[in-house]
Amino acid sequence: QVQLVESGGGLVQAGGSLRLSCAASGSIFSINAMGWYRQAPGKQRELVAQITSGGNTNFADSVKGRFTISRDNAKNTVYLQMNSLKPEDTAVYYCNAEISPLGIVPTPMNYWGKGTLVTVSA
Repeated sequence: QVQLVESGGGLVQAGGSLRLSCAASGSIFSINAMGWYRQAPGKQRELVAQITSGGNTNFADSVKGRFTISRDNAKNTVYLQMNSLKPEDTAVYYCNAEISPLGIVPTPMNYWGKGTLVTVSA
């Protein structure tokens, strides 16, 4: 059973920083892209940042220059460093990863974490 577990959310004032972590565990053969999405109340879930197994990254325009994404392949963990936070960054942040579980023919599947709440006060 493959799981993604997020940590690091919380309450922060505008201009502050938070670091989110997401660890993948279970019977894993390989992990391709890992990333973070967010969903604010009343809005659709949107991509925040993504990183490939090779380290290539892409970011939503709204977070470019403020957020960075990194991963530790040895730990199957992805990080999201969020700086200069704004009230509009308030959302539940979800970890996402394309993982091939161990098996006779490992097949990539899309996995989601349960989410961690980030609240930015004005």
